[in-house]
Amino acid sequence: MKLEIRNIHKSFSGQKILKDISFQVESGKAMGFLGRNGAGKTTTLRALMGVFKQDAGEFLMDGKIFNPDDYKVGYLPEERGMYPKEEIGHQLRYFGMLRGGEKKEIEANIDYWLGRVDLLEYKKKKLETLSKGNQQKIQIVEALVNNPDIVILDEPFSGLDPVNSMVLKDIILELIKKKKLVIFSSHQMSYVEEFCDEITLINKGEIVLHGSLQKIKEERGKDRLRLKTSASEDTLYSVLSPHGLKDLKKDKLSYILHMAENTESDAILRPLLDSNVEIESFSPYYPTLTDIFVETAGEK
Repeated sequence: MKLEIRNIHKSFSGQKILKDISFQVESGKAMGFLGRNGAGKTTTLRALMGVFKQDAGEFLMDGKIFNPDDYKVGYLPEERGMYPKEEIGHQLRYFGMLRGGEKKEIEANIDYWLGRVDLLEYKKKKLETLSKGNQQKIQIVEALVNNPDIVILDEPFSGLDPVNSMVLKDIILELIKKKKLVIFSSHQMSYVEEFCDEITLINKGEIVLHGSLQKIKEERGKDRLRLKTSASEDTLYSVLSPHGLKDLKKDKLSYILHMAENTESDAILRPLLDSNVEIESFSPYYPTLTDIFVETAGEK
């Protein structure tokens, strides 16, 4: 399946929230949909789900107008919507059938997914009796109980401890392996880097970055090298400035060398060796997704 979001516009009370939003997602991959608070992520997802109508543009699935009622969709919104005083199994059954599942299949899926998140014993308990983290796991089960082909997860790791985060990571990887179409939105960049082949970054209602995460890293890391050494900054400037060093900075791991355009790594390594600079590691530099996010969507 191939989902296309094409030229979407949306305004509320005369204020433009989405401005010509376009990107695409394919099944068997997870696309990281990223942006600062208020950037337009939730508005885009709600328009996709038919919660409200966009002012202009269209959503297409395999070239045809997308109607969420024609597909099994699992949607985990950032703002939760289950009922705290209702029995968990009853709620999951209700939501699963509401989303087009058959009763027998839904019952089997409830037991399967509650077992996967180690909460089967709570099936007949009220939601409010669970901890915040376990309530989050029930919300995740609710999104998957209809065996969806399209899975939209908005901040799924919210409230989860490291052990439960590992469980959810395994579930997401399983969904990708089963060729589901996965849209994954989170402010926890480390998780996005683990799952997502592609990212789409929205800022102030506009798409400012879209494409292969690896290619974006390679492009943003161009003319930069990572060097781990005990040498001082003054030593590195002295040795490397004649060979193309423009600037350097240091993070928790090592130095990041910013070189003149098209400088070959060998042209940097040789003078370091000739000057007897101790080198622990020397490699291309690839920025983290956090670095890319801040550089692209941060305040200038």
